Amino acid sequence: MTPKDPQILLVEDNAKDVTLTLHALSEENLGNSIQVARDGEEALDFLFCRGEFAGRSFDHPPRLVLLDLKLPKVDGLEVLSAVKGDPRTQAIPIVILTSSRQESELVECYKLGVNAYIQKPVEFDAFRKTVKQLGVFWLVANEPPPLTSFRPDRTTEP
Repeated sequence: MTPKDPQILLVEDNAKDVTLTLHALSEENLGNSIQVARDGEEALDFLFCRGEFAGRSFDHPPRLVLLDLKLPKVDGLEVLSAVKGDPRTQAIPIVILTSSRQESELVECYKLGVNAYIQKPVEFDAFRKTVKQLGVFWLVANEPPPLTSFRPDRTTEP
C-alpha cells in the first residue's frame, strides 16, 4: 500500500456527518488515508476501479468501508450486495453506519454479509466516540485478510 492508497472508504452523502467522521478519525491519527464517496455509484466506481478511479488497482483495497444506507444514485444495500457478491471485493470489511432504525434493513445487511451494523448516535460526542472506536478497531486492532484474498478476476463485472 502506498501513502496515497486510502485505508478507509467513507460512503456518506451528509456533509456534516462526513466532517464529523473525518474529525473523529483525525483525533486518532487515522484521518490521513480516507477516500470519501458522496453516493453509491462513486463508491462502486472506487471499489471496482472504474470510471474516474480506473487507474486504481484491486491490489490496494481499503481496509474498511464505512457505508451509509440512504444514498443518492445507488443505495447502500445495493453497494453492499455488489461488494460482498464479487470475489474481488468480498473480503473488504464493511460497517454500516446509518441513522436507519428499520429492522428489515438490519436483517438484510447481515444476509448480504455486512461485518457490522451501527446506528449513528444522534448526540455529537457519542457519534465522535463511536467513529473513533470503529477506526481504532478496524485499522489498528483487527488483522486484515492477506492481499492474496483480493486476487482480481478481471472478467467479473458488477
